[in-house]
Amino acid sequence: MAQEQRLLEIINYLNKHEKITVDEICTLFHVSRDTARRDLVKLEEEQAIIRTRGGALLPKTHRKVDNYHNRLKAVSEEKKAIGKLAASFVRENDHIILDASTTVQAMGNYINQECTVITNSINLADILSDKQLPKIHLLGGVMQKEHRYLYGNSVIQRLDKYYVDKVFIGIVGISEKGLTIVEEEDGAVKRKMMQQAKQVIVVGDNSKIGITDFYQFAKLSDIDLFITDKEPEDSFIQLLKENGVELLVAN
Repeated sequence: MAQEQRLLEIINYLNKHEKITVDEICTLFHVSRDTARRDLVKLEEEQAIIRTRGGALLPKTHRKVDNYHNRLKAVSEEKKAIGKLAASFVRENDHIILDASTTVQAMGNYINQECTVITNSINLADILSDKQLPKIHLLGGVMQKEHRYLYGNSVIQRLDKYYVDKVFIGIVGISEKGLTIVEEEDGAVKRKMMQQAKQVIVVGDNSKIGITDFYQFAKLSDIDLFITDKEPEDSFIQLLKENGVELLVAN
């Protein structure tokens, strides 16, 4: 294998696993340790990796969350499948909290039974308002204009009065560091939502698995159920089991 192709394969491996060792490069590509080190030097010169003792890491990038309108246009078939499966957990006369993530919003198209929905999402409230049966409580607070959700002390104080059957939470990242998000204000609302529910259901497509972003708003042990679109790696499944989290994969 030529070096150029090997470098691409090393980056692909790092995108999946976040780190790689010299020994792993030798085993994966059947090269000597000297060749493996030269590959890492080349990638470091291109600023594609950060070298460590015995291997390399991907440099930390700040994940910018696209604005809400663009994210709505990009709601994938995977998110729709997750949303449909998540909506199947809503029972007649349930009281539920739905956050403002687009994956949770995908649930809105599948909820059409008598239930009470509490949300801080303007778009989700709009979707549900076209349906006859769900009763909607829109939490009032400071409006985040770009992503169209409400946050702040008034939202958290209002949530403190509600006790619900289930909460459905979206994420930017889920890893051994717990549940993470870009904005601290958004995370504070999500954390309070989780505290008010008997059952915590987290939804996220496979691109969120293994990601740790800026602000941790919950630990893995705070979750009851995680719904995603693809079977995760065995190491992540084991991590969920160790924290008492049930896993469901949407087809």
